Amino acid sequence: MLATCVSRATLIPVFKPRTTVFLRARWYSTELPLPNKSKVWKSVDEAVKDVKSGDVLLCGGFGLAGVPDTLLSALVKRKDVTKLTGVSNNAGAGDSGLGKLFNSKQIDKVVASYPGGNKAFEALYLKGEVSLELCPQGTLVERLRAHAAGIPAFFTPTGASTAVEDGAIPTRYNEGGFANGVKIPGIKKESREFGGRKYIMEPAIAGDVAFVHAWKVDEVGNCIFRYAQQNFGTVMAKNAKLTIVEADEIVPAGSLEPNAVHIPGIYVDRIVQSTEPKRIEFTTLAPSPSSSAESSTLTAEQEHAQKMRHRVAKRAAKELKDGYYVNLGIGMPTLVPGYLEPDVSVWLQSENGILGMGPYPNTIEEVDPDLINAGKETVTLLPGASIFDSSESFAMIRGGHIDVSILGAMQVSQAGDIANFMIPGKLVKGIGGAMDLVSNPDQTKVIVVMEHCAKDGTPKILKKCSLPLTGARTVSQIITELAVFDVDRKNGHLELVELQEGVTLEEVKAKTGCDFKVRRDLSKL
Repeated sequence: MLATCVSRATLIPVFKPRTTVFLRARWYSTELPLPNKSKVWKSVDEAVKDVKSGDVLLCGGFGLAGVPDTLLSALVKRKDVTKLTGVSNNAGAGDSGLGKLFNSKQIDKVVASYPGGNKAFEALYLKGEVSLELCPQGTLVERLRAHAAGIPAFFTPTGASTAVEDGAIPTRYNEGGFANGVKIPGIKKESREFGGRKYIMEPAIAGDVAFVHAWKVDEVGNCIFRYAQQNFGTVMAKNAKLTIVEADEIVPAGSLEPNAVHIPGIYVDRIVQSTEPKRIEFTTLAPSPSSSAESSTLTAEQEHAQKMRHRVAKRAAKELKDGYYVNLGIGMPTLVPGYLEPDVSVWLQSENGILGMGPYPNTIEEVDPDLINAGKETVTLLPGASIFDSSESFAMIRGGHIDVSILGAMQVSQAGDIANFMIPGKLVKGIGGAMDLVSNPDQTKVIVVMEHCAKDGTPKILKKCSLPLTGARTVSQIITELAVFDVDRKNGHLELVELQEGVTLEEVKAKTGCDFKVRRDLSKL
């Protein structure tokens, strides 16, 4: 029989016939005391006192969801803190997010994915008054995650053979802006082939301070996010030397279910109560029965443009099969789900961390500031939906787990090159998630939906794109209000496969800026 253990470390004899075996046993008190130091700071102003000029500030949030505005408001009071480098998906909007620090002139450089939503920032950059390191969204979150995990750099297919690899996007213009030349050039990237595919090397980003907004946080720093509030918050909290979290609710240690914790307390240094109201960039409701009456207020030109957009979306919907996982870009692609066949249901993935995205809310009461899509519009969730952070979202995308990606474009070449993120010297919307969404075209079918010609009448389908590329040889299909083209990415050719109703082959030839083949059984829709 086994003897009873009566001390902290003892030898226990186990008796067997003609043999005695000694086992060493250890036991611990069942009343191990918890560290009693709380990380909660009563004063937000005191919590940000160690931020200093020149720091790299990581600012969580996507659009206005999960933005740490309470902490940013406190930092704005610190007029002695200047020359900050702000790292965020966006550049803020108005007096929210990094917009607060632009208004107070405390930021000198931004590392961002989609800064163009802030017109004030866009103007500052184009005038040479602020620096910008434009980074694909999935690459940005992975660069943050890499440093948090002790990885100095990594290779990614995102951005290969584009301006990101070439360093062709200026970091800063000379004073006076674009016309006066480049003061700080973009950063060229090393490239390498693995398995016959081209990849570029991206360095990790190290943060000095991280501002994060979470839902529930206990006194020892464990954090839970709510819906799409998570986005960049997880990786940023793990990255910085000093992580400060503002919480909607601060609860005692032990109040959170361990299985539900998104950020373990080891990563969090300070906690403050969130006091700023949550904001919504675009409150969007589902169309009401009276919507058709409202459309009668449009001009004839606007009504025609709207009709053409819906024509394109209706045709694109035919490419989606039941059960597909689909990512939709902003703008025209968001119209596609409205034209799915009755027997077709798909899972919509949103790059800010939603799988199973539902329609727009029906009423203002259903609107939730923590539930937005990639276009920062309010949405709902379907039964079976899941929520995750931006790092997980882009692992799905780069890894080829999305069946179809539908994007808009400024230009597409006959070889399937796509340009849709900037016009040098004029427009800097940003890359967003587009480069990641086209980074694995062998696994994810990339469909471009767009108007056939630009507003000035020039073709948008060209032999070669003149604007900076989002991706090289990535597009498999182009759908416009005039026609449908299949793209032979390997050989660099287009094939016209369908004409829209009322459109002639001659019209398509006249409005297309490259040669193309015509399918023998060319059909009309």
